[in-house]
Amino acid sequence: MRSGIVVFKAQRVLTMNPSQPFATHVAVMAGRILAVGGEAEMADLGAFETDDRFAGQTILPGFVEGHSHLFEGSVWRDPYIGYFDRRDPDGNIAPGLRSISAVVDRLRQAAQAESTNGPLVAWGFDPIHIEGRGLDVADLDGVSSVRPVVITHASGHIMNVNSVALRLAGLERDTDMDGMVRDQAGALTGELRGFDLLGRIRHTVSADGLSRKLDQDSMDRFGRLARRVGVTTATDLVSDMSDETIAVYQQASNAPDFPIRIVPAMAARFYRIEPGLARLDFLRRQSTDMLFFGLVKLHVDGSIQGFTARMRWPGYHNGAPNGLWYLAPTELGEVIEAYHRAGAVLHMHTNGDEATEAAVDMVERALIAHPRPDHRHTLQHCQMPDQALYRRIKTLGLCCNIFANHVYYWGEAHVRETMGLARAMRMDACGTALRLGIPFAIHSDAPITPIDPLFTAWCAVMRETAAGRVLGEGERISVEAALHAITIGAAYTLKLDHVIGSIEVGKFADFAVLRDNPLEVDPSLLKNIEVVATVRGGKVFAAAA
Repeated sequence: MRSGIVVFKAQRVLTMNPSQPFATHVAVMAGRILAVGGEAEMADLGAFETDDRFAGQTILPGFVEGHSHLFEGSVWRDPYIGYFDRRDPDGNIAPGLRSISAVVDRLRQAAQAESTNGPLVAWGFDPIHIEGRGLDVADLDGVSSVRPVVITHASGHIMNVNSVALRLAGLERDTDMDGMVRDQAGALTGELRGFDLLGRIRHTVSADGLSRKLDQDSMDRFGRLARRVGVTTATDLVSDMSDETIAVYQQASNAPDFPIRIVPAMAARFYRIEPGLARLDFLRRQSTDMLFFGLVKLHVDGSIQGFTARMRWPGYHNGAPNGLWYLAPTELGEVIEAYHRAGAVLHMHTNGDEATEAAVDMVERALIAHPRPDHRHTLQHCQMPDQALYRRIKTLGLCCNIFANHVYYWGEAHVRETMGLARAMRMDACGTALRLGIPFAIHSDAPITPIDPLFTAWCAVMRETAAGRVLGEGERISVEAALHAITIGAAYTLKLDHVIGSIEVGKFADFAVLRDNPLEVDPSLLKNIEVVATVRGGKVFAAAA
């Protein structure tokens, strides 16, 4: 007779399995789902223990965050200077800063609180929301003239630095590098755009990463954030895959109380092609039930709100010059073909429609030369394709992981500055993807926006900007479709739908427990549903712990 069976009882179980969409009981044994159904399906299991603490609540598959970065746990060591209020790993609210003077004051307070001459690093700066002007080198020199000051933007693609940081990085007025922003007289403003310049600052000024090095404290903070919002699997979608980083992943994922499974993606830009292929082969052999390797991340362009995304005609609405190629189209084709042939699952960052078109072109070439069924290459963010480009995406069997949160956080700025109203109404087109049958997920890109799948689902359902404008009603999707996108849809893009994403026999017993049934509340209240607990492998984690 089998032993160690626990049956979780709920008011409603939303399984995301269309052949059995609803249940009231889930039986778990050895961390996996043994049975799903009602009392009849449980009756033939033999002896079992009943866990009825969720009897009045709703159980869903654990949410899958298909585009996040684990340095969301690292950045909270440093001051948050973003525009919107934000909840930290302990549940406290860090207030948003709505003016340049407020940002500078916050930085001065942080500088005075630290007795060190090391770099002062802050994160989340989002100047597109602030009327008037952005930060300049004089502002940051006023914070400190003796220690480097490094400010990372909300997009993750831009920094502002002071004169000390510029000097340490060897960046001068006559330095010839793309992405160095200058004033009308040609002087450096301290704003730096693109990974080449950001990498130079990291290596010479702040050597331990975008904000702070990924370590066990960072992993713990990310885990606390994830369990608060029902996430049981999360990506680290840009990883250097160094031995040190892998050791951090392994130590965290081996801990019995770590609440999430991790899916890192090797950033191709850290490797030449042949060493990268060898590293990928090594990584695949390190996978466990808690740590899954095999994804490769490519960055094709930058961010729309940072004006570093590559845009097709008519370009940026305010006339700004086109953005940056992080991988030139000729080099992009070579990289895509190499990793495609090696069996990798490619996750390609494309924000602007010109970048998306380039990636689609190169995937098409690779598939013609090397046909490969069920590749599941995924366009990450994929914010601006029109109908014709989406039809090509469908034909090639590509997936999309759509940045639904952008409509809320930057929708008004996109109307005003980057796209204009007509294009902004079709951005992050979940409705089109659904109508065409393109497999898709939706995501937060944490720490770019907060990790919170129910909020992301609300964004896709309501398409409301922070000002309350409905931006593209025809691209709204139903609550059911949005829940699919943050569970089995996201699992599919990671090629992990055989073990996570739905409540089916044999899969990991990973659940999100909600106070209310999202199919019964008003869709406008979806983001307000309380997450009571997460369950990973049958182990219950209280959301607020």
